[in-house]
Amino acid sequence: MTKQAPTDTATTTGLYYGGADHDAGETFDVPDPSRSGALAGRAAAATREQALDAVAAARDAFPAWSARPAAERAALLREAAAAVLASVEEDAAVLSAENGKIVQECAIDLYVFAHRVGLACDLAAHVDEATVLEGPPVESTVRYQPLGVVSIIVPFNWPAAILGASLPYALVAGNTTVVKPPPSAPLATARMVRRFAEKLPPGVVNVVTGRDADIGEALVDNPDVDKVCFTGSVGGGRRIMGMAARNLTRVTLELGGNDPAVFLPDAPMDDDSLDNIFHGVFDTTGQICMNAKRIYVHRARRDELVAGLTARLEKVVLGRGTDPGTTMGPLNSPDQARYVVDLIEEARAAGAEVREFGELPGGELASGNFVRPALVLDPDPALRIVTEEQFGPAIPIMAFDDVDEAVAAANDTWAGLCASVWTADPATAHAVGARLRAGYVFHNTHGAAHLDQRAPFGGVKSSGFGREMGLEGLREFMDTHTVGILQEQPRH
Repeated sequence: MTKQAPTDTATTTGLYYGGADHDAGETFDVPDPSRSGALAGRAAAATREQALDAVAAARDAFPAWSARPAAERAALLREAAAAVLASVEEDAAVLSAENGKIVQECAIDLYVFAHRVGLACDLAAHVDEATVLEGPPVESTVRYQPLGVVSIIVPFNWPAAILGASLPYALVAGNTTVVKPPPSAPLATARMVRRFAEKLPPGVVNVVTGRDADIGEALVDNPDVDKVCFTGSVGGGRRIMGMAARNLTRVTLELGGNDPAVFLPDAPMDDDSLDNIFHGVFDTTGQICMNAKRIYVHRARRDELVAGLTARLEKVVLGRGTDPGTTMGPLNSPDQARYVVDLIEEARAAGAEVREFGELPGGELASGNFVRPALVLDPDPALRIVTEEQFGPAIPIMAFDDVDEAVAAANDTWAGLCASVWTADPATAHAVGARLRAGYVFHNTHGAAHLDQRAPFGGVKSSGFGREMGLEGLREFMDTHTVGILQEQPRH
């Protein structure tokens, strides 16, 4: 246990299943990433048995929920989303205290969840769609049916928004759910999901907090779970997939990224474009899977891009996410902070030019998980700052001379989540973008702020598989069901 009592939020049970609160009996500490030894709060440490009970509650609620018309389910979900919006300011402060990112981003996180609920509800009419394949000799009708119980495991960085990419789509389709918030930042998500869940019939949405070792297996390696949605690291995805395989449980995995941003010779370098790439790299202190992690820029434009990013980085103010003047918070964990610093120092030792910005906080924040944002110029492509996902505020910038060279470098990675093409010509963006091995390609921007949330989202290669959002995301939570009617055959 840490010595300092919580300062930002009261202990939360974090356990709500079957339409009721449950006492775990035990809690675990949720650190404050801005101050070593301080707490953001404590969360309930659910037991394996309680996680199994939450799954059982979802299983019990499934028949009645799936029997409701999709339009009726959508109407209830919209009302539940309104309850989330009513508490955004309060929950954003809690999320900032446990997560570390600035409170403005935390509020956006919560608003995006509610927005995505609306987008999922807009697709309700597709749930009951049918396709008729006319005969003779067989007339087949193809419809869609919900899967059953869905476990949803979300990460710390944008827990509400990421939950919004799966939870409402599962529910509109007629499934029931169990949500597991991230252990390093469970408080705000548990509070938000409880508010959402209590507006719905008991057992339709359930939430349990706890240590991965205690409850993770119960939510994945469980014959009563029909699908698992996991967003997190590649290593975590492999573990989830291995456990799910034992019951042939289907999974959607949205894993890490090593996103390339490719600036062509005619790339725009106006203030809007430079703001876009700055936020596409450094929002959430670089801790977003779809952030740009590598920049390839035509040699003729390299200095212009570096100057534009430098001007913006010189204005960064490192500090606690809830402080009004802060523009960049700490990393979520001390291990991640050390990892990012190691990548930067390794590149410096290997001869890359490293430019760091901002001042590390002093006083009680001196022990926090703060890392100065950095541009790493012209590193060896074999260095880890290029080949691995930094998940922090450091970006390698490399010059190229022709497009084929840039495309080859951009594709030379284990990851395939997102990419971006920067050019004045949309036709060129389409042509070059089609050559990039990524699930989603941006044009003249990069990152969550300009993601088309009506479109399917997901990665290729080791960035995962399956799609979230859009009609394809809705179908991920449904099985096709065919009835074939043999028509009367003429007698000979």
